[in-house]
Amino acid sequence: MMISAKNVLFLCTGNSARSVIAEGILRHRGGDRFHGFSAGSMPTGKPNPFAVRVLQKHGIETGFARSKSWDEFAGPQANTMHIIITVCDNAAGEICPIWPGMPVSAHWGVVDPAAVTGSDEKIAAAFDVTYDQMSRRIENLLALGDMNETSLKAAIAEIGNLD
Repeated sequence: MMISAKNVLFLCTGNSARSVIAEGILRHRGGDRFHGFSAGSMPTGKPNPFAVRVLQKHGIETGFARSKSWDEFAGPQANTMHIIITVCDNAAGEICPIWPGMPVSAHWGVVDPAAVTGSDEKIAAAFDVTYDQMSRRIENLLALGDMNETSLKAAIAEIGNLD
């Protein structure tokens, strides 16, 4: 029996760093089981160059990367999202669109590497930490077997408590 892929939407306010990194990792590793997407409530208009760099450093193709509004995923013409994960505390508290299909949602709060100031080395190190956190969380997501919606919601929420 062929199980269709689950669409996962990572949400953040600016859709330039954390959510783009998560999307890239899931696109790279999700195979036929998971398809990654990302968006923001107030997109910055372009991905953070350090986010693009950290993905490329790990061999992840970045042609997908663009900063976009979550409105792209909320309308009737949009792909149905099965899982929605907020990755910043601002997005978790915002009034979200009504998502078609009532997807499972969870919060994976991660410190914003784009807020780090200082040398390029210091900023790049913050993006490395974010990449590592998202990578571990996505590996845990990929390890989940088939489960009912209630169990899936609990398991995805628990992944957000890692680190």
